[in-house]
Amino acid sequence: MRKLSLERLDALLSSISEKMPLYLPVDTDGGAHFVRFQSGLKPSEKLLPSKSAKDIFFPQSEELVNFKVDGKKIEIIDIRKECEDFVVWGVTPCDAKALRVLDNVFLAEPIDSFYKNRRDHGIIVSLACARPSETCFCQTFGIDAADPDCDVAIYKADGYLYLSPKTDKGEKLVASLADLTEDTDEKPVEDAKNTIRERLAKLPLANLKADAFGAGKTSKFFDAPEWSELSESCLGCGSCTFHCPTCQCYDIKDIDTGHGVIRQRCWDSCMYSEFTKMSAGQPRLTQKERFRQRFMHKLVYYPERYNGLYSCVGCGRCLRVCPIGMNIVKVMKKLGGNENA
Repeated sequence: MRKLSLERLDALLSSISEKMPLYLPVDTDGGAHFVRFQSGLKPSEKLLPSKSAKDIFFPQSEELVNFKVDGKKIEIIDIRKECEDFVVWGVTPCDAKALRVLDNVFLAEPIDSFYKNRRDHGIIVSLACARPSETCFCQTFGIDAADPDCDVAIYKADGYLYLSPKTDKGEKLVASLADLTEDTDEKPVEDAKNTIRERLAKLPLANLKADAFGAGKTSKFFDAPEWSELSESCLGCGSCTFHCPTCQCYDIKDIDTGHGVIRQRCWDSCMYSEFTKMSAGQPRLTQKERFRQRFMHKLVYYPERYNGLYSCVGCGRCLRVCPIGMNIVKVMKKLGGNENA
C-alpha cells in the first residue's frame, strides 16, 4: 500500500495523464461527469457523479461501422481501433460493481468487441465512500462501499490519499507512481473502512432487503395488482434508465450521409413506448407493462439468468432524478413487504 499527501494530488493525476489517458469526474453545469483530464482540472468533491463511468465503456452514442456507397458498389469500413490503456479515477464502489453487471451482458457470446476492448484496457480506480448519501443502499445488494471491486482502491484519511492495488493492472499502475508515493501500513485504511461501515449502518435505507426477490419469482410478482398503483404516475421519460449505471438497452440506427451510411448505436429505454417497436407493433402496449418490465428485469429476470446477481447496485440515482418520485426502493418496499425498512 502506498500513500501521498492530498496536497500532491494534482501532481499524481498529472503523472498518470502523462502515461496514459485519464478520466475523472469533474463538476459541470449538468452535475459531475467523467471527462478526460487536462492540466488544471479538479476532481469533483461530490460523492456520486451525476452520470456513472458506464459512459466510458458503453458510450451513450457511438459509431459501429461505416458503409461507403459508390453506385452499386458498397464498401464496408471497419472503424474499430485498438485502444491504449487508460485510467478511470474516482469510480464509486456501486459504479465499479455496475461494470460487473454489464460484463455479463456484453462479454457473453457473441462478445461485444467494442465493450471488451475498453474493459481490457481500462484501469478502474475506485474511491471508497467516506460520506455515503441518504439515498444510497448499495449494501442491500451485498456491496461493501469500504472495499470496492476495482483495480486500485483509494481512501482519504488524515490528509493523505492511500492507494491499495487489488489486481495486476492495479499493481502496475501504483508501481509506476512510486516516485510520488511512499510505502505505508494499512492501519489508517482499516480505520477508514470501519468508519465507512458504521456510517452505512446508519443510513435511512440500511435495512432495505432484497430477499423477497431473485430467481424463480416471476410467477409471484408478474401479475401482482400493485403494479397498477406503482406505475399510474409514470411519465415514461426514461430519466431513471439514462442515469442508471447498469441499464444496457440500446438501439441501432443507420444514418444516410448522402454518400454512404453510418451505423450508430445509442442508448434506449424500456420505458419508452417506441422501444423495440416493430412492424407488428409494440410488445408492451401500456406504461404499466413497460414499468413492470424495468423492475422485473432488475430484481427477478437478471438474477435468474446470472446466478443471483441483481441488476441494481443501490446507487440511488433514480431516487434523485425521477420527476414523480417513483423508484426501485418504493417498488421493493411495496412488493417485497418491507415498507417499514
